[in-house]
Parts: sequence; C-alpha cells; structure tokens
Amino acid sequence: MSIVLNNHIRIPFIGLGTYAIRNAEEVVEKAMDVGYRMIDTAVLYGNERECGQGIFKWLKKDPVHNKREDVFYVTKLWNDQNGYESAKRAIKECLNKVSDLKYIDLLLIHSPTEGRQMRLETWKAMQEAVESGIVKSIGVSNYGEKHIDELLNWEGLKVKPVVNEIEVSPWCMRQALCDFTKSRGLQVIAYAPLSHAYRVDDPDATIVAKAHGVTNAQVLIRWSIQKGYIPIPKTKTLSRLSSNLDVQSFTLSATDMKRLDHPYVHDPSDWDVVNCP
Repeated sequence: MSIVLNNHIRIPFIGLGTYAIRNAEEVVEKAMDVGYRMIDTAVLYGNERECGQGIFKWLKKDPVHNKREDVFYVTKLWNDQNGYESAKRAIKECLNKVSDLKYIDLLLIHSPTEGRQMRLETWKAMQEAVESGIVKSIGVSNYGEKHIDELLNWEGLKVKPVVNEIEVSPWCMRQALCDFTKSRGLQVIAYAPLSHAYRVDDPDATIVAKAHGVTNAQVLIRWSIQKGYIPIPKTKTLSRLSSNLDVQSFTLSATDMKRLDHPYVHDPSDWDVVNCP
C-alpha cells in the first residue's frame, strides 16, 4: 500500500523510524525482511551509513526480487547544515554515506529554527539536488503553518515540498496543523506515533487493543493511518517489527477513535518548534 505525493511519486503508507537506534544496520535489514519499505533517518541520528548498509544488504540477498526502486530512503539535514553552500556540501555527504543506494528518495529540512533566510537558502540547494537527480523528493520537518506558507509563497520556489514530518499522536494531535499541511498539498509523516513509548500502556489504548486482539502499539499506529497520516514507528526490538507493520488486518471504529483522541491535550514527547520565528 502506498500514497501518491504531490509530485506523483509513491511513498509507503508506513515506515521505520530510526532515531537513537544504535544497531541500525541489523534493525533495518530485519525490517526490510519483514516488509518495511521506508526507512527514516537523519544526520542528527548519526546512523545514516548503517541504515544504508542495512538496506543494501537486503538488496544483495535477492537482486531479482529486492529492487532499489521499491525502497524509500528518507534523511534530513541538520540545523548547522542550513544555508546554500552548507546545504550543498551536506547533501553530497548524505549521499556519500549511502552511495550504494545511488540516490536519496526524500530529503527534509529537519527544523525551521534557523530563520527565514537560512530556510530558503537551504531549499534552493535542495531544489538543485532534485534537478540533478541525486534526490527524488524534498520536504520539511517540524514546520508550522507560517513556515509552510513562507516556502510555498517564495518567489524562488521551483520544487514544492511533498511532506511535513511532525510529531503526531493521540496526545499531540496537532489537528489544525495537520489539516493545514494537507490543505496545502503536503502529506503528514507522523513521527513518534507511540509518543516515544511513554504512552504505549495508556489505559484507553489497552481497552481498544484488547477488543481487537492486537497490541497497544498496533492500535496507536492504526490511529495515525486512519487519521490520514504516514506513521514511522520506531523500535530497536527485532521481535516488534512485524507486529508494528501488521496494522491492516483490523479497523478502529468511530468509538475507538474518539476514545483515543485527546484534542485538549498537547504533550509532545520531543522538541516542539513549529511556532518558532
């Protein structure tokens, strides 16, 4: 199952987040084995090379059936790589770390914190990477409404952003931002859909999970999917990879969704910079 982006490229409906995963090569290879096709990393995570190696090992296992075009590799430029020249160098470095993959499927600006000029200069370099073919799609992360419109209204815009990757969970719904993002033609990639496991044992999630005979994590991931988002749950536990991916065999009812929703709670488990200048 996949979703069509605004540039007509398809993105998997779910991916694997790799923040703070130190055994990333092993985890990514196993994730590919069980059916994941999108791997999300970042310069900040320090494991781009390992993620690339995990993917490449999977590709080499069965070159006839395991194709590069079936993989969706995502990475992000960190704040100190913002600016035109810095971003150009950083993009080359990102690709060099995963040179066996030949190209980057999706490159994101990790956050909007460095200010308007740096954001737009970075985007200029990212557009050129798309034009050269080393990056297929570009997008943003942790962007608020004003940052998205700033980019879409920029006179230098040639390549539109395809996604906004933000933290979304039942306890950090960001409904207005998610609706705005989608209204502008961007898909929402939902990181930390399990609230970094802080809320995975939530009593309401437990009730819903028992009713469907699934895990709490599966319920929370399914919640994101039914909201129309692309979740990227993270786990370093190999045994949980399969169950986190198995979220199409059940559907949450309207009552289930309402039980899980917490529209008046704003409790992000990670940094919250969508309202920065």
